[in-house]
Parts: sequence; C-alpha cells; structure tokens
Amino acid sequence: TLCRAQGIQFEYGSGRLENRSSLESDIAEIKPTHVFNAAGVTGRPNVDWCETHKVETIRANVVGTLTLADICRERGIIVINFATGCIFEYDSEHPLGSGLGFKEEDIPNFIGSFYSKTKAMVEDLLRNYDNVCTLRVRMPISSDLTNPRNFITKITRYEKVVDIPNSMTILDELLPISIEMAKRNLTGIWNFTNPGVVSHNEILQMYKDYIDSNFSWKNFTLEEQAKVIVAPRSNNELDADKLKKEFPELLSIKESLIKNVFEPNQKVKA
Repeated sequence: TLCRAQGIQFEYGSGRLENRSSLESDIAEIKPTHVFNAAGVTGRPNVDWCETHKVETIRANVVGTLTLADICRERGIIVINFATGCIFEYDSEHPLGSGLGFKEEDIPNFIGSFYSKTKAMVEDLLRNYDNVCTLRVRMPISSDLTNPRNFITKITRYEKVVDIPNSMTILDELLPISIEMAKRNLTGIWNFTNPGVVSHNEILQMYKDYIDSNFSWKNFTLEEQAKVIVAPRSNNELDADKLKKEFPELLSIKESLIKNVFEPNQKVKA
C-alpha cells in the first residue's frame, strides 16, 4: 500500500526463503534494486510452536534469511530485513525503568525461547553482509485493531497480562521510514522502535479511554505467566537514538500510540 501510494514499483517473491533456486529465479526475473524481507517463522498460535519445530524454525529464520542475503550480495542488492529486538532482556547494566536501552552493537543476552535464539544467531551472521539493513522490530502495533497479529489486539484478548514496560514498534510510523531507509541505502543494525517504553497496562488504559470504556483486564506475575507458556518472553528497552538521529521527526512511543493508533480509532468521547 505504501509503495503504491509513492508510485514505487514492486513485486512479491513467489518462492520460499529456504529454496535458493526459487529466490534466484525471482531476482533474475524481477531485477529489483532492493529486497524487503518480512518472512520468517514466528509460530502459530505463538512462539511456543518453535520449541517443538526447531528444524523448521532454523530452516526459515537462519538458513533462509542467510540464503536471501547471500544471493542479493552476489548481485549488489540491499536487503531490508525486518528482524526482531526480542533478543535482549533487562539486566544489571540495563535495569527495568532505568531508561538505559540496549544499543545496536550490544550482544544479545536473551535466548530463553528457541525463536529468539535463531534470531540472535542470524543477526550475528548477517553482521558480515555489507548489503543488509537489519531492523530490530518489537511488539509490532498498527492502527488496524482487527488484525490478530497486532500487539494491542493480542493483549486485549488475553485472559491476563503481565505489566512490564517495553520498547515497541508503531508500524504506521515506522514502515514508511523503512522505505526511506532503502532509498538512502542504509545498512547495518538499527533498533527499529519508537523512543522510550510503554507498559501493557498503559496501553490497555489507552484502549479503555479511547476505544471501549467498559473494557477491563487482569494482571498476573511473570511467575504465574511462566506456568501457562512453554518458553519465556523477552522484555527490554532498546535505545532508539541512532534511528532518531537519522529521522528526527520520529515520535516517542506514547505520542505515536495516541496519534497513529488511538486517535484514528477513537470511539469514546473525550
């Protein structure tokens, strides 16, 4: 939709990431200037799936992504790779609530889930490819509140939620930036989140204030959550200074949530 609005020609890949010959034929036929990779295995209904499908997860998230980067490097094509920032967790040097976020050069410290483990693995290997722009996305949110993959939609449907501040990605604001990054031929690793953090309860309170005044929710602790999930989940703050320096207009996470998500969907009168 964004490409159409800007008059940018595009084609969807027809092959699978892990099928090198199909990727090669796609690129030979289309001859793109840039490739955007949003493919990968996250699992259904959630990342716990990856714990019991490790080979399939490796095949797409590691082998497949590297294959695409490799083919594109041979042809001098930049890959904009939508990756994940769920490869870190709060630690003694980046404590919860400190405002000290993980930077692009920091080494991942979270391998609690197999999904995150494969993502950290491939990020490290992709550092060697000078044609790759790795975007660390976190808890993606969009203005489409009907999308079941939208972080807000997910947590409004959960029976209980853990209330922890996290870095998150407002797609309505950041996806246009990813196109601009391609135009600027930017490469390397980027924390692809809005500056600052927001907690689950803060988002749910905004949902109640803007969308459904009758909405209510329940919290539970990390320990209680651990009893109903297979693999631990990542909680962290990513430092967005590098992205903010390149794109000074970037809004903080709470400002972006209100402007791009809640105000356009507002149903409750202020």
